[in-house]
Order: sequence, then structure tokens, then C-alpha cells
Amino acid sequence: MKKINRRKFFSTTTKAAGAAFVLSKLPTEIFSNAKANNMPLGFQSWTIKDKLSADFSGTLKMMANLGYKQIEMCSPKGYEQIGFGAFTKMKNSDIRKTIEDAGMKCPSCHFGANEFNDENIDDRIQFAKDLGMTQMICSTFWLPKTATISDYQAAADKLNKAGEKVKNAGLQAGFHNHDFEFEKIDGQLIYDALLARFDPDLVKLQFQTQVIVHGYKAADYFTKYPGRFISAHLSDWTADKKEVPVGQGIIDWKEFFAAAKTGGVKNMFVEMAPDKFKDSATYIQKMYA
Repeated sequence: MKKINRRKFFSTTTKAAGAAFVLSKLPTEIFSNAKANNMPLGFQSWTIKDKLSADFSGTLKMMANLGYKQIEMCSPKGYEQIGFGAFTKMKNSDIRKTIEDAGMKCPSCHFGANEFNDENIDDRIQFAKDLGMTQMICSTFWLPKTATISDYQAAADKLNKAGEKVKNAGLQAGFHNHDFEFEKIDGQLIYDALLARFDPDLVKLQFQTQVIVHGYKAADYFTKYPGRFISAHLSDWTADKKEVPVGQGIIDWKEFFAAAKTGGVKNMFVEMAPDKFKDSATYIQKMYA
């Protein structure tokens, strides 16, 4: 695999100075709340899939040097045509060894909805177990815009069924949201309809904080639905909907981490543009100091 240049991978700009200023002003309560949750710092592989495919080992080591301890993969077979095909050529044991050689673990992975179907689920469970995972996350249902609440409920029922098989294998199934689950159909929020339909024991939720740009806070859901969540995708945003490193946007991270414990969150994965991983890690690591 082709080696990548560290300097090109992580841009060093005045953002670092800005992050340092923000960190100097943070209340110590934030740090203690995050530390109490004791969640390892992780990242989602999607936004750097090209770099991981080109140099898996080198990219993992770069991320580890920033303080990341966990990677959330995307299924090589399910995502073969959209950036993860290189990993279909690797043995599961080699993928795991490369991750562990970088000092990381892979507790979670995104799978397409069809990978939870009867014809695929056994193979994907084996993949998850081979990599030492504890969680299998459905990346969303990708239903058409004409879908009804009943269609979403039917999809949730199918995931519940697969979730039982996942649970029997010693793993936990989960569901990841995007923007469109926070749209309404006939006055009902799709995400709320899914929460009502998912079996709380068989399908946990992975909350994507990006929906703050639509006015929905992770902390509100963690508090309203205790124990229903297993992980979260972390990103931060300005009031005018621009992505910024964690700690430099409008999300109240003190509130987030305090509520995450109530929600049941066990893992956090930063998912942002590559140039924002460094400052985000710096901010979050400061919480653990």
C-alpha cells in the first residue's frame, strides 16, 4: 500500500491556537464529567477511507499518535464499491492484527441494512467476532423519500429480528441516524417513530451529533431515553451550519457527556473532515487530563 505524507494528512493552521484558547477557558466540570464516563477516544473510518485503503497501517498509527484508541470500521463487503474494497482482499485476522499493532481496538462497525438480512447476517456476525467487536451498527435504512411511517416501522421490525440473532452471538446491534430521520411524515418525526419501534434490548442507538444543525440535541435524547444508546458520532458545528473541530462550535459538551452516561453511551467516534481530527482529539483528551 502507498505511504502517505503526514504533513498533507493533517493541516496545521491557526485552528490549533484557537483550540488552545478555547481549552484554557473550559470549566473543570467538563473534564470530570467526561473522565467519569471513561470512554476511549475513537474515530469513524468513513471520512478517511481513501487514506486507510492506501496505507492502512500508517494511517492507523497517525491516528493513534493523535490519541485515538479505537476505530469504527465500515463493512468491507457492504461498502466494497464505495471505498472499502481494499479490505475485502485482507483476511479478517490481518485486519485485526493491523489495528491492534497500531495500539487500537475495533469495537464497532457500520453495516448496510441488507447485511442484516437472513442471507448475510451469519457472515457479518463472523466478521465482527473475528475483529473482536462488541457492536454491529446498521448505518440507516436508506428508504425512498416516498416511504411512510409504516415502511420505517417494517424496517425496524426486520432489524429487531436480526438484532436477536446478533444478541445470541454475544454482540449488540445498533442503528445510526442521518439527517433524514429527523424529518417528519404526517406530523411524526421519523426518529421518534423508530425509537418507539425498536426493541430496547435488541437494537441500541448510535446518535450522530451533527443533527444539532436542525435543532436536535443528543443530550435531550440521552436524558429522555435512558439506556437506549450505545455510542455516538461526534462533530461540532457553528450556528450557520459550518463544521468545526469538537469544542469550537455550538454543542454544549459538558451537557453532552453528562447525559451520555444516562443514555448508556459506551463509545464515541469522531467523524469529521480529516483536517479536524487533530484539534478534536486535543479538546477531548483535555477532558481526560
